[in-house]
Amino acid sequence: MNSETEQNKTVPETPGDLSPLCRIGGIAALLLMAYSLAMMVQILVLGGQPASAAQAFDLLQHHRVVGLLRLDLPTIAVLPLYYLLFLGLYAALRQVDRAHSILSTALAFAGTTLVLATPTALSMLLLSDRYAAAKSDVVRSQLLAAGEALMAADIWHSTGAILGGVLVQCGAVLISVVMLRGGVFSKTTGWLGIALHGLDLAHIVGGLFVPVLGIVLMAIAGPLYPVWFFLVGRRLLKLAAENRS
Repeated sequence: MNSETEQNKTVPETPGDLSPLCRIGGIAALLLMAYSLAMMVQILVLGGQPASAAQAFDLLQHHRVVGLLRLDLPTIAVLPLYYLLFLGLYAALRQVDRAHSILSTALAFAGTTLVLATPTALSMLLLSDRYAAAKSDVVRSQLLAAGEALMAADIWHSTGAILGGVLVQCGAVLISVVMLRGGVFSKTTGWLGIALHGLDLAHIVGGLFVPVLGIVLMAIAGPLYPVWFFLVGRRLLKLAAENRS
């Protein structure tokens, strides 16, 4: 393929004062790659999100670490890396298309913030402890209802989280389009980003109306994430090194 050749053509310079952002963004991308691989293993070995609040409470009481993992605490922990990743992408691509680089970064920042604002595993942990200490069936029923409400408003189901996911994916598709121009990133990275984040965007929107379609689309998009994060992270670190030397 000519992807590497394309990258070695005339590449817009990244001034030294922003090369640290490329380095930070590259590190963030590689950490997100590791997280993506770990999540695939976790789902295969431990399973996905608990099906009910009662199951979540039982996991948190008897297998607390497993419960927190299946309630997506790691996802919340790594989401702030998207801020660093898009800062690095902006630093690398701002001379190619400043307006769209700014817009994609703003979309990703807004979306990530919305998702982080949703309830997390820590809220379920508090309810689980109260459920275990409850002395009456009435209190337990109330806590179970509260747990079901939290699960309905988590990072996969709440309005804010869904809108946040849409914004992040729109920003990622847009920055991938910018990658196709200017020779900073390879065409492979750009097209892979468009396909990956386009599928994830379709998964979020389509899953609202046809849940099975959402599952299928995510099953296709999921394995592509580590590849894209690796390509992006490697290129950002190379840009940082080139501008430092």
